[in-house]
Amino acid sequence: MAVFRIERFTHLPAAEAWRRVTDWERHGAVVPLTSVTVPTGLPTRIGTVFVARTGLGPLAFDDPMEVVRWTPPAAGRAGLCQLEKRGSVVMGRAAIDVYPTDSGSHVVWVEELRVRLLPRLADPLVASAGRRVFTRALDRLLAGGADGRP
Repeated sequence: MAVFRIERFTHLPAAEAWRRVTDWERHGAVVPLTSVTVPTGLPTRIGTVFVARTGLGPLAFDDPMEVVRWTPPAAGRAGLCQLEKRGSVVMGRAAIDVYPTDSGSHVVWVEELRVRLLPRLADPLVASAGRRVFTRALDRLLAGGADGRP
């Protein structure tokens, strides 16, 4: 399984950082060649399913994810979100944690991915590519704006 971890410190209060990184549809604006839908509807809670569709035309695949833990930050407590990836191409888990700090918040994003048809030998390459894509996405989500830009 390919595993990577991204951490960012931001001046944003934990509640705002949480809102930005768990706005699933906005992820589609910051991840290349990806659109995101939330077929179970909002607001997000345990059991919410969202689908990231990545690719072009017939070379696209769906990456359905289900929220299995949902604890928004409150009263100095960290926000914790865990996702199960339930796709036929991408499987695994993700966790997004938002910790309040004296100057804003600390966001920790951990992905554990398995890509069907890729040998485990490719895990370091998958982790490296995932880290690059999701670091850029996280930076843009935290920066703000509808498209992730300041």
